[in-house]
Amino acid sequence: MALSLIQSETIMVNSVLVNENIIIEMEDEVIYNHSIIKEGKKMIYLAFYKARGIETTLNTNIPDNLKAILPFEDIFPVGRLDKESEGLLLLTNDGRLFDKTLRKEHQTEKEYLVTVDKVIDEEFIARMSGGIKIMGKTTLPCQVEKINDFTFKIILVQGLNRQIRRMCYQLHYEVLELIRIRIGNITLGDLQPNEYRVLDRSHEL
Repeated sequence: MALSLIQSETIMVNSVLVNENIIIEMEDEVIYNHSIIKEGKKMIYLAFYKARGIETTLNTNIPDNLKAILPFEDIFPVGRLDKESEGLLLLTNDGRLFDKTLRKEHQTEKEYLVTVDKVIDEEFIARMSGGIKIMGKTTLPCQVEKINDFTFKIILVQGLNRQIRRMCYQLHYEVLELIRIRIGNITLGDLQPNEYRVLDRSHEL
């Protein structure tokens, strides 16, 4: 975030004359003596349905990258989904959102629908929700709800690498399908694979 202290009657911010100290945001346009000294940057916030098989990368040297699908420049993903997983991915050109997400790493809920290869029993639900040791650490307690014999919903506030798959593996279950349906208060909604919608920053972020 750009920070400027302005105290002049010759400066306009977003076409409004200012004569007191204010904070200048990245999206603000600043005009001094009728000349633009800072162009406003249009902030972009996207909810994107990453399809299975797509890599969460902007590197065009890697096949099936995000830039091959999304018609935007200068955006980056906030968080990741592994190649075999699908569902909600947030993208933006606003570094503040990325910083905010990192600061709230253990506060922002992420909700998933997961289908496995064996019938889900009460022991599976209890152990998944209570925490499982993976990669030398025990996962934080989480909410797990059985949807049917082979599908459960899980809400995490943690983002370890391939966490759900590793947790299931420790209980001798294989993940067949993993879909992220929510991050915080942003939901996948009716998006279809490789579709996106523009988010309203004032209401959704």
